[in-house]
Amino acid sequence: MRPHPSAIRYRREALKMSLAQLSALTGIDKGHLSRVETGKAGLGDDYICRVAKALDATPADITHKENP
Repeated sequence: MRPHPSAIRYRREALKMSLAQLSALTGIDKGHLSRVETGKAGLGDDYICRVAKALDATPADITHKENP
């Protein structure tokens, strides 16, 4: 899975959640989350699942579709 930067940011902002709040919920560094949201960094599958749960979403909601 590859994170979809704009989908993560959109969901986070829709929930009125700060990067610091998302960081606290997921255990992922705030700076790394910022880089993920700008497409400069990625996330492993476990971390994608943590972010999805914190954003009340599914992993598919916040990732790009993988080509077979």
